[in-house]
Amino acid sequence: MNEKIVLGRWTEARLDRLIAEGSQITDTGERIEFLSRQLLGTPYREGMLIGDSQAPELFVVNLHEVDCFTFLDHIEAMRRSSSFGTFKENLAKVRYRDGVVSYQARNHFFTDWRQYNKGFIEDVTEQVSPIWSRKVQKMLNRREDGTLFVKGIAPVVRTLCYIPSDTMNSETTGRLRTGDYVGIYTDAPGLDVTHTGIFIQKDDAPYLRHASSLKESRQVIDQDFRRYIAAKPGIIVFRPKA
Repeated sequence: MNEKIVLGRWTEARLDRLIAEGSQITDTGERIEFLSRQLLGTPYREGMLIGDSQAPELFVVNLHEVDCFTFLDHIEAMRRSSSFGTFKENLAKVRYRDGVVSYQARNHFFTDWRQYNKGFIEDVTEQVSPIWSRKVQKMLNRREDGTLFVKGIAPVVRTLCYIPSDTMNSETTGRLRTGDYVGIYTDAPGLDVTHTGIFIQKDDAPYLRHASSLKESRQVIDQDFRRYIAAKPGIIVFRPKA
């Protein structure tokens, strides 16, 4: 397997110790909070994965820079691991269907996690908001003009459940848990979400921990959750399984 490993300020030994320490935290959400906290300040860069319909896929481990989805990939793989070696194995399973490293098997969309990796996450969107959540059917990967967002990947019809942001009151937010994976739902044809992050409850306030692409940030930050989603169409919520 061809791979590219860029650890930045980390070493394999340090990551091994970090992942081992995280594995001792029994609460899944708290483990995710602990591990993701270590990546605060990590620079943002889009398009971190290598491979397309023409070029072969490389297995990328990059902790020097992340985009919003590779940030989640790395944290979910870490929380399921006890060492750097098992982290790499789990990263392949999280990022690719059946752990097969190829462009065609890559989870290109947030809801691919729900579709192909049911063993490690569950869609709790409707549980979080049983009254206000809505379901919509979308043709993922096909723009309104018929072109593809991701070349070489066939469009697929998928039913999505999301919570409109204007219904997110304190009661609904209170059903979210630290460590929940949040996708920012979009009305745009062909896409399920435009951004992803991790819900964190701390200091009696909710935050979104995410790799921000905003010019003033460009790094992994904690941002006021309610304020961040206020102008967005809605959210999709996946919960990691213990």
